[in-house]
Amino acid sequence: MRKFLTALVVIPLGLFFVIFAVANRHLVTVSFDPFNSTYPTVGVTLPLFVVIIAVAILGVVAGGSATWFRQRHWRRAARQHEAEARAARTQLADLRASQAAWRGDPQRLPALTQGGGYGSGGRDKQGATL
Repeated sequence: MRKFLTALVVIPLGLFFVIFAVANRHLVTVSFDPFNSTYPTVGVTLPLFVVIIAVAILGVVAGGSATWFRQRHWRRAARQHEAEARAARTQLADLRASQAAWRGDPQRLPALTQGGGYGSGGRDKQGATL
């Protein structure tokens, strides 16, 4: 399905560029000299379609770069949150491992006495009967 949709977009776009190139193949001079437009010192003569496509490509690159630079805050925050989540997962794994080791070691558990574990005769530390 993805290849079909890609072909559905790429083939008409390619045909559009070919038709555009054939229709705009006459030469134009691109001048970078604002003072002498008839005989520019810095100028390039190219087919019109090359100029338009090059400007479109430069616009896409400039827009992508501007977007990439504007999103640096969000990328930095995502990296920090990922590091915090990784540290929390590591800490959780360590706590689970220590809890499993503690549960499996009967010597660490306090011995239960008669009367529910509150000392002799079922009384708490203040002597109240339970």
